[in-house]
Amino acid sequence: MTLRTILLGAALATTGSVALAESHMQAAATAEVQGKDGISGTVTVNTTASGRSLVQIDVTGVPAGTHGVHLHETGDCSAEDFKSAGGHIAGDRQHGVLVDGGPHPGDMPNMVVGDDGILKAEVFLDLLDIEQMVKDDDGAAFIIHADADDYESQPSGAAGDRIACGVLKAS
Repeated sequence: MTLRTILLGAALATTGSVALAESHMQAAATAEVQGKDGISGTVTVNTTASGRSLVQIDVTGVPAGTHGVHLHETGDCSAEDFKSAGGHIAGDRQHGVLVDGGPHPGDMPNMVVGDDGILKAEVFLDLLDIEQMVKDDDGAAFIIHADADDYESQPSGAAGDRIACGVLKAS
């Protein structure tokens, strides 16, 4: 994934998402997101007709501010701190777009949430292989962090506590 792709994803997140016709996507996995202090919503990971992975996020109740969001390697949100979801989907890559060998396939741009608590975005992840990284034996999870990702600290961008989690389940 290039910095341009990250910036495009960030622009989509802040200017409104591009509506894509469902006939041009193959639904791969969906998560019901739950979190601290009433955070809830859905995340869908799809493969587009062009072969790109598209993550669609629609979550409410998120505290205002900038948050790191990632796809994590294990489909398990059972721990109170959501650490049961493991680390980021990393492949053989480093964390962040600002480091050589980055980003992880599960790294997404920071999301800015306003006072309304709505996090709605669409992000393309060119390095994500949904079949092998999301639908594998231990699944995957979507995580919202309390703080912004710095795009370089290893292994997770110093994004703080995990405040919401959703297990991605095959559609």
